[in-house]
Amino acid sequence: MESMSVNWETLDNLVIDFAKSENLIEDSPSSTAFTSSSSPSSSSSYHSRLIIRQFRRSLESGDIDAAMDLLQIHAPSILLDHKILFRLQKQKFIELLRKGKTEDRDSAIDCLRTSLAPCALDAYPEAYEEFKHVLLAFIYDKDDQSSPVANEWSEMRRIDLVGLMSSVLRAHLHAYDPIFSMALRYLISIHRAYCLRQGVTSPISDLTERLLLEERDPPATPQDTLYELPPFDEVDIQALAHAVELTRQGAIDSLRFAKGDLLQAFQNELCRIRLDVPLLDKLVREYCVYRGIVDSVIPKQSIPAPVKFSPQDPGYCSSRDCSLELDCNAGKHSDGETSVTNAHLDGSPENNADVTSVQQVVVEVRCASEPTSNHEDCSTSGSQQLENLRVLQQSRLHGNGERNKRKRWRGRYDDKSYLPDASFEEHSISTIISTTSKEKQGSEKLSAFEINNMEDKFEIMLAMKELASKGMAAKVVDEVNAIDPNFFVQNSVLLFQLKQVEFLKLVCSGDYNAALRVACSHLGPLAANDPSLLKPLKETLLALLRPKEDALGNALPLDALAASLQVAVGRRLGVEEPQLMKIMRATLYTHSEWFKLQMCKDRFEGLLRIDSLKEVNPPFLAAVSMAKSYADSCTQGSSQVTVSSGTRMSEDGSSPTQVSSGDVICDENAILKVMEFLALPRADAIHLLAQYNGNAETVIQQIFA
Repeated sequence: MESMSVNWETLDNLVIDFAKSENLIEDSPSSTAFTSSSSPSSSSSYHSRLIIRQFRRSLESGDIDAAMDLLQIHAPSILLDHKILFRLQKQKFIELLRKGKTEDRDSAIDCLRTSLAPCALDAYPEAYEEFKHVLLAFIYDKDDQSSPVANEWSEMRRIDLVGLMSSVLRAHLHAYDPIFSMALRYLISIHRAYCLRQGVTSPISDLTERLLLEERDPPATPQDTLYELPPFDEVDIQALAHAVELTRQGAIDSLRFAKGDLLQAFQNELCRIRLDVPLLDKLVREYCVYRGIVDSVIPKQSIPAPVKFSPQDPGYCSSRDCSLELDCNAGKHSDGETSVTNAHLDGSPENNADVTSVQQVVVEVRCASEPTSNHEDCSTSGSQQLENLRVLQQSRLHGNGERNKRKRWRGRYDDKSYLPDASFEEHSISTIISTTSKEKQGSEKLSAFEINNMEDKFEIMLAMKELASKGMAAKVVDEVNAIDPNFFVQNSVLLFQLKQVEFLKLVCSGDYNAALRVACSHLGPLAANDPSLLKPLKETLLALLRPKEDALGNALPLDALAASLQVAVGRRLGVEEPQLMKIMRATLYTHSEWFKLQMCKDRFEGLLRIDSLKEVNPPFLAAVSMAKSYADSCTQGSSQVTVSSGTRMSEDGSSPTQVSSGDVICDENAILKVMEFLALPRADAIHLLAQYNGNAETVIQQIFA
């Protein structure tokens, strides 16, 4: 499962869209105050979801009047449904009695007379009987579990009403969760089903069990006027039922409520599944920090005072006690760098909390940026440490320009039900990125010098990722070798790919001699040591036959290479990849395997961008796995999949025909008929049809004979 290739750029976009949709990040990193331009009112979808959360809180606390006021303001048409109005008024009556005071009992009687009784007359046929039954709450105590109205007193009745109303309000306001949130629900549900059916132990069970809650909101009640709709396509019914684990009747009811719109029904049902929102936010922030999307330090809500430097400050740097030189006379800067560097601040989370403030107040400080510049280092640890300090300085300097592009994490400050713990807010990157705090022993220890500061490790890792994503392969190799000369000895595939990039760029620029030197010095020896690299080496050399402008062919998959390099460098530095990456690898793998078992294509993967998440650019190595270190772990899950090699499926997603291992064409209607009559999974129905030449009637007769 861990060897699954994922399009991390697509995931980045989905996560950013989720964070923006939930107002978790600030668009402007230079502002610590949340501006009105990105307020909740600017996003109608977010505003609608916030209304639903406020509505839930009101109902959960028993404040029915406040909940109904919200409905009256934002969705008054819902109150025109007498079924819903009756249930709300009945719950209001119970909540008034629950308070137990004399004035509350008087209010309950008034509610009966003015609201509940009139509504019971025409809500639905059974409503008046329910009205008479609930009157028994006057004489039976709420703590009497044997009373005939114990279920009316039960707080579970209130919870069911909360879920039902949330489903109705969500569909009415079209307040669906962001695509990423829905996709995560869907993928984890399929992951659980696959692991259960195949007997595979999930490597992410500890996360999925906490993230995906067992409770679901009740489905929205179909309206009477929708029962006159024509019958739905059985293909849609079965697709919806299997996608979100509904009964056939449940799928029909959901389609009725959505007026036959399959995708809307799917979204309605998917949003009923509940997630642990604080945990999801933590996973998203961890991923965003790791990928360099947001800054590693949570901004303060108030603008801090300007930072002043003194020799006593932890970040102060002098010519005698600083291992990194600040060259105030240097006037040159590399591309993308800013005039202010935070290299001397990275060791202090307090100073890091507002880099922008430093940039606005402090005079311009320039650092030497050329990799060949001479450093007057005051340490005496030798030339190798000087080289590593140079790399660290370069990474910090490069990171300053990138850091200015990062967004600030805001959190759910306008939604009090999801406010994080205060202690969590004060933590820096070391608590967000899961790390191996104990340095590795023996050969696994960094051979040149230990980088103890987590911020330093993190900035180096991100700097290498950025260089790789820009195609600066030669610089990446030099910088990584400076930190750890043994890194590429253990990651030869990554070195081969980086040298491929360097080779192809030289060919594209017309410098064939330099390109051949790279091939002779690096690509050839690497392929000689690993026979699996010979084929990609030959394909790489074909670039010499193409015109310069076509040498690169399609766009280089630099993003995938940069992500692989980031993970490898991060692990070498003791920074583990975020848990969300592990979740996506495992769930996307089981999604692919699940639909192999079902012998059809997922009809909803386009809506949830799952197909895009699997669209990884073809790697440089045509037949080489990018993750050799995962070979042992991935065999556990894949070995148990048994799909017929002769199975073929339709490419358009509709799966009109299926071909079994015996080359028997099975009509889609025959498959659905066997599934419905025998209550079988799709794959089992296909296998049965293959035994009886695709005849559904024969299959059913043989089973019931």
